[in-house]
Amino acid sequence: MSTAKKEYKRITVKTLVDMKANGEKISMLTAYDYTMAKIVDGAGIDVILVGDSASNVMAGHETTLPITLDQMIYHASSVVRAVNRSLVVVDLPFGSYQSDPKEALRSAIRIMKESGGHAVKLEGGKEIKDSIKRILNAGIPVMGHLGLTPQSIYKFGTYTVRAKEEAEAEKLIEDAKMLERIGCFGVVLEKIPSNLAKKVAESISIPVIGIGAGPDVDGQVLVLHDMIGMTHEFNPRFLRRYLNLFDDMTDAIAQYVDDVKTRDFPNDSEKY
Repeated sequence: MSTAKKEYKRITVKTLVDMKANGEKISMLTAYDYTMAKIVDGAGIDVILVGDSASNVMAGHETTLPITLDQMIYHASSVVRAVNRSLVVVDLPFGSYQSDPKEALRSAIRIMKESGGHAVKLEGGKEIKDSIKRILNAGIPVMGHLGLTPQSIYKFGTYTVRAKEEAEAEKLIEDAKMLERIGCFGVVLEKIPSNLAKKVAESISIPVIGIGAGPDVDGQVLVLHDMIGMTHEFNPRFLRRYLNLFDDMTDAIAQYVDDVKTRDFPNDSEKY
């Protein structure tokens, strides 16, 4: 049974905390360009993530690692220009925050000033605590990201479920509590056991957004191109495809090619 959705003129980080307190689930999708972001925002999404997954779906890289800070700013700027309602969260890319808190702050400031984004997201726990604190101290909202952290894929060596072992699960819980304690407004949990994600969501007061983390968190995020079926090779268990645009677009383009070749397009009504 569905529940009525409260109308918000503009989503802020405070809105998300209030949504969790009120038991309202949070919707989140990625977007990387003006046209798609305008559609996503207009459809009522709460949070748009300008994800470093642009490295995969927009640029064709195997991992998220190659995308640069300048490229993230370009994508985020395009998204921000389209948005009227959604909160825009921008990923800090690999190499822009891990080694030096001062570099992390410089990277976050560039994103906020040059793109107009509303918040940044960083992958990791206590290892990047000082970088997160430095960004927060500058007044920039931060969302954390725990579990499967794609920027560390070469360390993990696999995209399989994380935190199945007790030691890693306990560290994840402690990292989530640390992120709340130092001032993050939310955290993404990626590809971890559902019961662990539920435990984390119940143990902290900030919103927990899941991707492959089960239903008992405060919201869900998917990559837009996966959700609408523009990509078709990626088929994890957690992905629900709401459209099959790969086939639809392929058919439409093939029809256009045929119409041009057979001189059916343009017809008499389509010329001046």
